[in-house]
Amino acid sequence: MPAVDKLLLEEALQDSPQTRSLLSVFEEDAGTLTDYTNQLLQAMQRVYGAQNEMCLATQQLSKQLLAYEKQNFALGKGDEEVISTLHYFSKVVDELNVLHTGLAKQLADTMVLPIIQFREKDLTEVSTLKDLFGLASSEHDLSMAKYSRLPKKKDNEKLKTEVVKEVAAARRKQHLSSLQYYCALNALQYRKRVAMMQPMLGFAHGQINFFKKGAEMFSQSMDSFLSSVAAMVQSIQVELEAEAEKMRASQQELLSLDESVYTPDFDVAAPQINRNLIQKAGYLNLRNKTGLVTTTWERLYFFTQGGNLMCQPRGAVAGGLIQDLDNCSVMAVDCEDRRYCFQITTPNGKSGIILQAESRKENEEWICAVNNISRQIYLTDNPEAVAIKLNQTALQAVTPITSFARKQENSCPSQNLQSSQMENDKIVPKAAGIIPEVEQLIAPGTPIQFDIVLPATEFLDQNRGSRRANPFGETEDDTFPEAEDSLLQQMFIVRFLGSMAVKTDTTTEVIYEAMRQVLAARAIHNIFRMTESHLMVTSQTLRLIDPQTQVTRANFELTSVTQFAAHQENKRLVGFVVRMPESTGGESLSTYVFESNSEGEKICYAINLGKEIIKAQKDPEALAQLMLSIPLTSDGKYVLLNDQPDDNDGSPSENRGAESEA
Repeated sequence: MPAVDKLLLEEALQDSPQTRSLLSVFEEDAGTLTDYTNQLLQAMQRVYGAQNEMCLATQQLSKQLLAYEKQNFALGKGDEEVISTLHYFSKVVDELNVLHTGLAKQLADTMVLPIIQFREKDLTEVSTLKDLFGLASSEHDLSMAKYSRLPKKKDNEKLKTEVVKEVAAARRKQHLSSLQYYCALNALQYRKRVAMMQPMLGFAHGQINFFKKGAEMFSQSMDSFLSSVAAMVQSIQVELEAEAEKMRASQQELLSLDESVYTPDFDVAAPQINRNLIQKAGYLNLRNKTGLVTTTWERLYFFTQGGNLMCQPRGAVAGGLIQDLDNCSVMAVDCEDRRYCFQITTPNGKSGIILQAESRKENEEWICAVNNISRQIYLTDNPEAVAIKLNQTALQAVTPITSFARKQENSCPSQNLQSSQMENDKIVPKAAGIIPEVEQLIAPGTPIQFDIVLPATEFLDQNRGSRRANPFGETEDDTFPEAEDSLLQQMFIVRFLGSMAVKTDTTTEVIYEAMRQVLAARAIHNIFRMTESHLMVTSQTLRLIDPQTQVTRANFELTSVTQFAAHQENKRLVGFVVRMPESTGGESLSTYVFESNSEGEKICYAINLGKEIIKAQKDPEALAQLMLSIPLTSDGKYVLLNDQPDDNDGSPSENRGAESEA
């Protein structure tokens, strides 16, 4: 070790300026050492704090590794290997925590404590001795100044003796304090070297001890375990890269699709529509009433489930029931100047919900799907095949049919009513005779009227210059007094499908052909709009009444109805032929086709019963006998038809909400 500079104790008493100058150098060195020691202590305390934080962090890490098993991951399948691996790692971290705790204690004892002791003992001692030396020097200077002012006269010997004693005591005190101060400064030059190296020696020993114990803990078994974990991580990484490559390829394929995928209603001119759907899902806008005249539209996800229409908002776990679709009707509607709106109506005729699709294709497919579900096709063994068959039946009109003889194997008798299905056997079907050709029933190119506002005969009336029907559908008479005297009043909920002029009314085949052409025309031209009405059957007239305004849209004398029949397969389709006089003196024939909520045979039965009442009214005895055979209401005024037996092929839900008595 090289020699160090020191203060000479022999010069402490003389207190020369040279000694004072050297003392200032030692004092400056002590001040610098104090500042550096404080900074070094802060750094060491930070290391010790970090080591303590490592102890707490490893302890928390071990707990979190064990908590993985208790997490209820929604996609936690296949985590058994991960759980067992994390359990082992938790044990390793616990052992490491013990080592970190020991290292923290060793750093506190061998690194932080020595530097604190050096600062509090040695540096504080030097600072205290410096203050004492300064006080002693100040007292010596004062006593010397007092001594220097003594007078020359010898008559004040007593005062002189006292001042001399005071100077001697101050000089002795200064000499003692300077000797102690010089010794402390000289010793500090050695102590600072020890104070700088001893903490770092403790730090190094602590770290070496920590690593030695760590090396002992991470034995050969630990190496093999880490190797297996690394292999498992590598295999997972390989799987991830393979899956990422697949996803990138799939993403590129999906992004390379035509722009029409993102464009709503891109094929509005000729959309490819699937009319055989028995289930459907997608986003629709639901119309909600918020006041008397205000409405809001909400975009929700809708899907069909069996015979139900379900709705599921975003974020919801499951969907909720919106509408029971069995026996419901669906039609396109105009609503608030929005496109592609359709309305679902309940079997009892009450207005249901109004929905809006985003495109023409979606709109028509939803209408087709709801219409197929309302027929309860989903309950059959092969619903897809049944839906295809029903839609193909409507589309068969595209191919001309020259004779009805090809399709008579499954046809029903005239009027589509068998005597075994009726309570009375007075309905005698007309002889079928020879089946006429299609051209003999309906003229080729005959226009079809899809709006009930204009009767089918108006097409002829406009060409003949006769008076038009009221464009709003109201009749000239707001009341029908004859209804009060009618023995029969029965109301059915029906939807008008179409009407067309025909050539003959001698056979019900003209009704079947009109049904076929009307349904085919609707399918070909994508016409789904239907006008719902209440069909009132009395013993005198057939009236179509607006269900909301109660305005009569059309009125037919029962005597002018010459043919009526229900469809052989679709029991809800019904039609009748009306013979009406013309202004030229001749007569015109028109067939009207409807879809009802109940079976069409009930409507046919009501029309037939009304005709029988008209016929029996000419003979009082026959009328009385007829009334005795038919159940009446409690007041004996109207005929009850709900008690009539019906054959609905074992599907009682077909008649739910079908009829209502006037």
